[in-house]
Amino acid sequence: MAAEASAGAGKGDAPAGLSGHEAESFVRRYLARLGALRAPPDPGQAPQGESGRRRRRTELHLVFDQLISETCGPAAGKEAPPPEDVCDLLVQACKLVPLNQEHLVNKVCQLIHHLLNRFQVTVDDESLQFLVPYFIAALKQCSSWTHVEILQALAASVYSNGPKCQKYLPDLLGENGLLVQFSSPAQPDAELKRAAVHSLANLCLSVPGQLYLEEPYKEICFRTFLNVLQSSKGPGVDDITFCMLLQNALKGIQSLLNGGEVKLTQPDQLGSLLAVLKKCVFHGLPGVNIEMPAVLYPTLLPQYDNRSPVEQEKSEVCNLKPPHSRRKKSKAKQKKGKQEGETKEGEECSGGSEKPKLAGDSQENPGPDVQRLSLEETRAVPMKDPLSLHTLGWKRISSSDSEYSDAECGMQNKTRSFQATVRQAALSCFLSTVKSIEKKVLYGYWPAFVPDTPGIGSPQSLSLMTIALKDPSPKTRACALQVLSAILEGSKQFLSVAEDASDHRRAFTPFSVTVASSIRELHRCLLLALVAESSSQTLTQIIKCLANLISNAPYSRLKPGLLTRVWNQIKPYIRHKDVNVRVSSLTLLGAVVSAQAPLPEVQLLLHQPTSSGLGDSGSTTPRSFGVPEWQRKASGEPALRPEDASAEPCWLIRLCISLVVLPREDSHSDSDAGGVYNAIVQEPSPVRLEALQVLAVLVKGYFSVAQSYLLELGEVACRCMEETDPSVQLHGAKLLDELGMGVIEQHKPDSAVAPDQRVPVDLVVAFWTRMLNGPLPGALQNSQHPMLQTSTCNALSSILPEAFSDLPADKQILCITVLLGLNHSENPLVRAAAARALGVYVVFPCLRQDVMFVADTANVILTSLSDSSPNVRAKAAWSLGNLTDTLIINMELLGQSFQDEFSDLLLLKMLRAAIEASKDKNKVKSNAVRALGNLLHFLQPAHIANPRFSEPTEEAVQALISTVRSEATMKARWNACYALGNVFKNAALPLGEAPWTARAYDALTSVVKSCKNFKVRIKSAVALSIPTERKRYGTPEQFSQIWSALVVALQKSEDAEDFLEFKYSTSLRTQLCRALLHLLSLADEVDLPSIWRTAAEYREVISSYMLQFVRSGVGDDETGIGENFCQRNEALRKAIEHVRGLEERSTCPVKRGAIACLEEVLEIQSAAAGLTEGGCS
Repeated sequence: MAAEASAGAGKGDAPAGLSGHEAESFVRRYLARLGALRAPPDPGQAPQGESGRRRRRTELHLVFDQLISETCGPAAGKEAPPPEDVCDLLVQACKLVPLNQEHLVNKVCQLIHHLLNRFQVTVDDESLQFLVPYFIAALKQCSSWTHVEILQALAASVYSNGPKCQKYLPDLLGENGLLVQFSSPAQPDAELKRAAVHSLANLCLSVPGQLYLEEPYKEICFRTFLNVLQSSKGPGVDDITFCMLLQNALKGIQSLLNGGEVKLTQPDQLGSLLAVLKKCVFHGLPGVNIEMPAVLYPTLLPQYDNRSPVEQEKSEVCNLKPPHSRRKKSKAKQKKGKQEGETKEGEECSGGSEKPKLAGDSQENPGPDVQRLSLEETRAVPMKDPLSLHTLGWKRISSSDSEYSDAECGMQNKTRSFQATVRQAALSCFLSTVKSIEKKVLYGYWPAFVPDTPGIGSPQSLSLMTIALKDPSPKTRACALQVLSAILEGSKQFLSVAEDASDHRRAFTPFSVTVASSIRELHRCLLLALVAESSSQTLTQIIKCLANLISNAPYSRLKPGLLTRVWNQIKPYIRHKDVNVRVSSLTLLGAVVSAQAPLPEVQLLLHQPTSSGLGDSGSTTPRSFGVPEWQRKASGEPALRPEDASAEPCWLIRLCISLVVLPREDSHSDSDAGGVYNAIVQEPSPVRLEALQVLAVLVKGYFSVAQSYLLELGEVACRCMEETDPSVQLHGAKLLDELGMGVIEQHKPDSAVAPDQRVPVDLVVAFWTRMLNGPLPGALQNSQHPMLQTSTCNALSSILPEAFSDLPADKQILCITVLLGLNHSENPLVRAAAARALGVYVVFPCLRQDVMFVADTANVILTSLSDSSPNVRAKAAWSLGNLTDTLIINMELLGQSFQDEFSDLLLLKMLRAAIEASKDKNKVKSNAVRALGNLLHFLQPAHIANPRFSEPTEEAVQALISTVRSEATMKARWNACYALGNVFKNAALPLGEAPWTARAYDALTSVVKSCKNFKVRIKSAVALSIPTERKRYGTPEQFSQIWSALVVALQKSEDAEDFLEFKYSTSLRTQLCRALLHLLSLADEVDLPSIWRTAAEYREVISSYMLQFVRSGVGDDETGIGENFCQRNEALRKAIEHVRGLEERSTCPVKRGAIACLEEVLEIQSAAAGLTEGGCS
């Protein structure tokens, strides 16, 4: 690509009227003429004198003029000449022009600049090695009047060639580099400075990830661009030249940011850049004259606006504009007779729009954009974007009615166009800045760019929303909204502090209220922009920005009403004529129903009347989706018949269903008026896919609303999977998966939904019977579409267990057979999904007691554990954990009969496979250690006595110990502690006597004292309290070590490195106290000395925390044990009585009162219980 775009010719254009062949011959013809001029004179003729040199110069002037003339004019050609021919032509021309002939130097530089832009040519390496030194030498030797043209030729030549110019950087960017001199603040010639900055910006353009600028050069470039942006327009400098200067500096900084050359790690560096960007984004905006400090500093409050209140008020009045003014088209005539050097408008901030052509030199805007800030390019619809779409009052005055002449009005329009280009370039640069810095750093500057509710009598602060509401250019407004979207994206953690649910009456405004106020102001401004906007492209950006805001704001902490206003205002846009607007409207509705679901406000919105807000008439109301025959036949239908549910219909579900499955009446209207279909034309694919996504998130967050449409939504999923479009099939499978998961969540034992409000099991059976009779089996076996197989595997695993047992036997066998077969698929995603689905099925009550199914599943999972794909191994390890859970459940329910039926050889293979998996990556390890704990718990005395199991058993325990002590993820360590607790439950294992006993207890006591994760500490304390006999704790020394470790852990239970862990400290102390009492209740006489020493040393700690433990007496989520006051009091009493008995029977000279501190706790609690009503009986 060349350095700039020419207004008269686009990429690939040849001279007027020339075909590709003619263009090639045209360049070759001029190459031949230049070659003839280079040929030495005939030796037989007299040597050339002064007249010969003059004739040669004249000939060169003529050739250059003809060449420029022939390539000007309207772009009528289809093809451009070969780039290598153009480069050869330019090199040959330079070789003919000595540097002492300045007029020729000037003209050949014009030619280079013109041809490279005309034909959009990137200079090749060989030509670059000649041209750049030529330009450097010309700048050093030629007079200053030639420098502008030389710099323009240099800019065109180095475009996209920056990394290839490293050896020339000292001459260009060194201490006394040419570009540094010409672009310095002291440079009086504005045109020369502009050309130098343009060359510098093109030189900085590089491919992302290919860094080539050394540190000093980076700093020089960045500082040069920053100085230009910080400078004011000097006397005698016209507005257009100054706009071009600013635009080139902004593009230069953007190139540095996009290429990763500048990291903006210094606060002053970032603050200086943000200050000039805020100044430039308002450059030339009518009624705004902003003065910014040199540096913006991060702050939680808006900075002081140094305009006087009168000036601020005037600015706001000037910026006010009635919304309907944007609906009027400008009557200004398009300018005619643009020069050959005209450029297209500066870089676009959103793709799909045609650039308005602006007058000016073509070198000001390089051909390809430095960086495009595009909308979703796959969905963008090209449209004209004339600046007159949003015409302000001053643009509605025609030249015949004003006091200005036509020429003056033309210059004003041209100036305003260039000012808009600067604002767009500044917003493009701002977007690159937002993407190149950390979010936590960016949010320190939030008040400078995001609006806040103004105080009483105060004007609205200048922000990005000021541009979105008041800029006359729709493209600029779209740019501002895109930057705001980038700031809002990923802001959930920052915005989570917002809170205004209760009115505060304080002397100061809390930060939470300030952030909440900003969220409300964003809502207000974006909804104002939504109503006033007429450009479809900008409208799309407004809606996307709203969706980003809703996805990140904490509405559960805010006063209700914000989402209601968004909901009601977006409804008319669902039927907008522009596809992108319709898609983004659905995206916004999806964001609303997925925002912290379920929200009471959204629950009410979903039950609004169907026709509310969808259009001016009921004609836009989606038509009823016919009830299928299979639905009417479903058993249990009376509880959830669609006609019964229609009393409170969900209009959003009806709308999305109609968009997905119903044909449009014609290709130009989305209305639902009755009539005969001339042709079946469905909604565009992006609209249908977005509607399916909205249905999926609605089912996930508000299943109670969607359950009335269960069978109907199932039919939608079936129709989608029957289509040929892979994307529609995938989204249909995802919807099916969410429907299944919604039913499962509703039927969980701890579900808050009353049993009579749940979907009846017989209706769920009818639902899945229809799915398995439809396209689901075919989709599962469609090996040509592995992504669909993966999604349908996930859907198949979401069958309600109670419904699976009631399915026809052939359907059960079909599901199992297909899943077992898919574990041998060639695609790893399919194998992973199938392995996970088997892990779900193996815990189904109707399948887990089937020894043959459990054995088949085990063999398949063992194969998957050795898969080359880490994802497959991770899913297989999870399924192995579920399988071993099933073994424990069957052992407890069925007893010896199931254990005898289960193969010893398969059990040994599972044990060895789990040991190997525990050495794998963390995602595999965490479930492998869970499986090891279950397998060791499952072992019977016969297995332990079998020599084949001896070594694997030792290795399995050691694997658990190693994981507990390792630096693995906390989830893996938590599971390892849990697994050791399961091992301790097996009475057949020689715990207390085996060599591994001490290592296991050492690992757990180390973790319970020092692990930074409190949930891991809790689980280790639980494991230490599991053995039910004193001998299983080992020697007195081992018992003493465990007792002391638990007391020390109790002392450290409030020492949290991470504040987020502090919320688990109460649960940790609860479990530690429970473990201490358990140990006391099992202690022997030989343990009393160690108990006494520790109790004496930590008397205050034990008594205070034990008192809290006994008094709390509430259920505990982390330990999973719920105890009341009396139960804990009784546990304390039994432990004390046991130790008293030991002291009384002891023949050893030990001190009495080893647990006096606990006796004091018991006395206090007994007294307190006596004062309460009833006490403990």
